Amino acid sequence: MSGYLDHYGEGHEQRAKRTKVLVAIGLIVLIGAGAAYLALRNHRQKAQAGKFIELLQKQDYAGAYRLWGCSEAKACPDYPFNRFLEDWGPQSKNARIDSYSISKSRACGSGVIVTVDLGQGRQERFWVETSEMTIGYSPWTVCPAR
Repeated sequence: MSGYLDHYGEGHEQRAKRTKVLVAIGLIVLIGAGAAYLALRNHRQKAQAGKFIELLQKQDYAGAYRLWGCSEAKACPDYPFNRFLEDWGPQSKNARIDSYSISKSRACGSGVIVTVDLGQGRQERFWVETSEMTIGYSPWTVCPAR
């Protein structure tokens, strides 16, 4: 005749193994979600900065100027097209950009600071306003204290 506690603990090993597997799967999902977040964080703003540099490489200065929210017809009051060309045109120090890489991006208030390496030790920080996706010089090197 079997006793009251003869089957005590049966299935405990299976439950413990199942719990370990579920915890491992949960960790893998969390790590994958974190990696996806880091990869896609500020993606639109980084793409806008890349588009700006690519327009400069194609020497489409009017198109690059439009990304600043300005145009030749409606110039920005503080940054007219001729000043833009002094900074980014064919006679500027940034006239030749063979390659570039986006090294950092940091969300900051209503926009994102995007740091772009322009090669030959040149680096530029752009401010991409999130709502309008306009680009400009970053007012800060890092975000001010929140």
